[in-house]
Parts: sequence; C-alpha cells; structure tokens
Amino acid sequence: MKNFKYLFLVLGITLFGCSDLEEEPVGLLSPEGFFKSPDDVQTVINGSIGNMAEEAFWGRKLSLPLMLRSDMVGIGDLGTPQRRQDHDNFTVTDDNGMITAYWPRTYQIIAGTNEAIAGANSIDVPDDVINPVSAQAHFIRAYAYYHLVRLHGDIPYIDFPITDAEAAASISKTPAAQVYENIIADLEFAKTWLPNTQPTRSLPSKATAAAYLASVYLTLGDYQKAYDEAKFVIDGEGTFGLMLASDFQDLFDATVGNAQEEHLFSLHFNGFRDGNYGQDYTAALTGIRANEFGDIGGGWSVAVPSVNVYDTWNGQDYRKSVSLDTIGIFDGNVEPFMNFPSFDSRNIQSAYIAKYSRFPGQTSNGNGRGSEHNYALMRYAEVLLIAAEALNEISPGSTEADGYVNRIRARARNANGVTRAYPPNVTPGLSQDAFRDMVLEERKWELAFEFKRWYDIARRRLGDEVFNASGLETRPNFSAARDYLLPLPADELQRNPNLEPQNPGY
Repeated sequence: MKNFKYLFLVLGITLFGCSDLEEEPVGLLSPEGFFKSPDDVQTVINGSIGNMAEEAFWGRKLSLPLMLRSDMVGIGDLGTPQRRQDHDNFTVTDDNGMITAYWPRTYQIIAGTNEAIAGANSIDVPDDVINPVSAQAHFIRAYAYYHLVRLHGDIPYIDFPITDAEAAASISKTPAAQVYENIIADLEFAKTWLPNTQPTRSLPSKATAAAYLASVYLTLGDYQKAYDEAKFVIDGEGTFGLMLASDFQDLFDATVGNAQEEHLFSLHFNGFRDGNYGQDYTAALTGIRANEFGDIGGGWSVAVPSVNVYDTWNGQDYRKSVSLDTIGIFDGNVEPFMNFPSFDSRNIQSAYIAKYSRFPGQTSNGNGRGSEHNYALMRYAEVLLIAAEALNEISPGSTEADGYVNRIRARARNANGVTRAYPPNVTPGLSQDAFRDMVLEERKWELAFEFKRWYDIARRRLGDEVFNASGLETRPNFSAARDYLLPLPADELQRNPNLEPQNPGY
C-alpha cells in the first residue's frame, strides 16, 4: 500500500452535511467516467482505506475518545484541549470537536466505498473477476458503519454515490437495527467473495469478514452466530494463514514482521506521510513528556492509565511489562514512574502505555508521529476470545471454550523465550457467570489500550460497575441513561433537522 498518497487525487469526495458547501464543495466522482477496469475500483478502495489513516479518523480524533472512554485510560496532561477531557469525564456536548472531526471523515470513507461499489457494478466483467474487488469496499463500508452505529445509535445510512448534494442534505436517520442488518449484509457479501489470503493484511480477507461478523453478532447478543463465525475462522486458520505471534511484544514492535500473521485486518502507517495523512499520533498522545528513551522527543502525556491499572494488573503477567512503561529517562537519568517530573502537571506519576511508543520503528518527525506501526484493528487472539465468550453463553462449562482462552494464556506465558507460570490455564468447570467475568477480564488485559475496552463496557452495560469508587477509574459524571451513546454533531442537526431527535441527554 505504498502508493496511497497518489490516490487522494482520485477521491475528491466528501459527504452531505460535512461542511458549509460554499467553503468546501462536495466533490463528485462519476462512475461512468472513471471506472474502466477492476484496477480503477481498487484504486478508489485504496483511497478509502488511506482515509482511515488520516488524523480525523484513526490518527486520533476517533481512536483517542475510544481509549479515553474506557476505564483503563485517563487524561495525564491537564492542559490538553477540553474536547479530549470531556470524553474522559463524560461531559461531552453535541459540539465536541472530536466528534465533529471524525463524523465527516467517516462518511468520506463510506463515500469512497459507495463510489467503488457503483463503479464495480458499471463494469462489464464476470462476477468472479470484479466481486472479489468490490467485496473489499463492502467490508470497509461495514467497518466504518460499525463504529458509527455503536457510538451514535440511529444514524444516516447511505449506500449509494452522492449525485444530489441538496437531496442528501435532507436525509433522515436509519434505525440502528437496520444499520446492523446492512452491516451484516455487507460482511456476508465480503465473506462470500474475498479470497482466503491477501498480499497485505491491510486488505480484508474472507477470514477478516467472518471475524467482524463474529464481533457484530457478539455486540448484538446473537451468541450462536457469533460462535459460528468465530469457529469458521478458527477451523480455517491454516487456510487463512493465521496464528498467534509467539511473543506478545512482537505485536507492538514496528520492526517485527512475523507478528502480522496474527492480524486479520491492520491499518498501516508506514505507506506515506503527507500532511495529516499517515500521521500516527498515538505514540505522541500516550508517550511520557520529555522522556529521552528512543530519541523521539518524548510524548505528550495525554492518554495515561491510572495507577489502579498498574496496581491491579498481576505483575507476573508478561503482557503487563509489554503494555506499560514504568521508567523514563530525564536529563540522562533513569527514573521510576513515581519520580516522573510533572512539567507543570503535564506528567503524572503512573505507568504509561508502552505499546505504541516503545518500538515505533523509523519515525519521520517528532514524538513518534511518523511511526511504522501497523495497527491490528482485529487480531486472531480476539477471535479466540469471541468464540470463548459466545460459547459460554450457549453451552456453559465447555472445555472447548476453556481451550480458546488457554491458547492466549499459553502465549502470554512466553516472556521473550522464557516460560513463566502465569497466567495459569482456566480453572475447569467455571459457572457461566464466572466464565463470563473471566473472559471479559482476559479481554481487558490481552487487548489493553487497543481501543476495544469501551465497546466491551457499552455492549455489556458495565458502566455503573466499572466507573464507581471500586473500579479502576471513578467517573461520577457517567450516566447509563446517556453515555452509552454519543450525541450526533450539533452542526449536522442544524443543517438537517431531519436528523432530529438528538440522542437522549444531550
């Protein structure tokens, strides 16, 4: 995917209501004029994927709120913009700048997929030639809508190219249940037509589509289908070229390529760097301010785990040492986190996230923003955990479900070639409730800081439990009646009253 930077010339697409039309006109791409071959369709799909690596989407505007809304990450730098702090404190309003940035970017990604699908349908080639290409667009569209529907509930659903901006600007919301049906339909199409393997994990495969179907069904509480889709991936792991990385650290070392066999779908930040495209801000946002380790200029101390995360996480777990930085280097001196200098309250005395700043590879600019990380948006380990969680809901006490968790724990015991005793295998015969609690805890530690925890809290309605005084973070502003959904952007509702009513509580 080295040629992303050339693809945005093709994708001059923004969607309805993204901005004042006089200031930023909607660009229209004509399928009849551009699409001549499957390669043209692929070019537009690549552009949509490239838009995911932009600052307003996975660069930070979408990814950072997902991290901050969990119970494992809070604000370190109290001088950071209020729009970020509001997600951490559950004081978000409908003009929050994070939302007003990622909302139009997500629809721009969707617009590209709609153009690609329409273009594919306009080309007179056999289905077995064009559908495997078009299936990528169906998958990316499903992926984008899957974020939006979980975050906002009822949303505008558009599955066609925009040719009439005025008509598009008056569209109504689609009920969340219908959005999910459309997501499933896209993923089913993708699962049917995508190949078993792709030349890069930044393109979805058949297993990628099935893994996301499993995730969608888990979110919807359809545990049989979640298990069936996860089992499809597990049974075909050899066919799909999947395996767990042998060393957990390899997953977060940008210089290690073999860890990619665990990725079902990854977002590459090493293909190009052009303005806000390809800029990975996560290392900067999570790094220790003025830390001299790694020679990247330190971080910004924005998203930092609480001390409770460090204290609660079992110190025998190798994943803890991979995931957390407990030392920094200041003026040439190595200091434990208890002694981190505050720099006017811009560092806190806590262990920091290490997954993105410890081994970012070659960086093209300060604070690790030009990292070479390939972000695993879905890892094979998560598929195993989905299978275990879903199977427990269907058939409690299953040794098969135990086995899926045990595979992950066995990998966690391999600490850079040294076998540890922790974590032990699952205690056989756990009750359904005990297994459910265990597997959610396993997800919390295995997938820590990988932008999954908030979605687990929301789908299992854990907010009142995890944000009280006995949890990892106390968030008294959290309201179960309001905060499982974010508001629709106020500027969108002002431009299009058909998107009313606003979500409750905003």
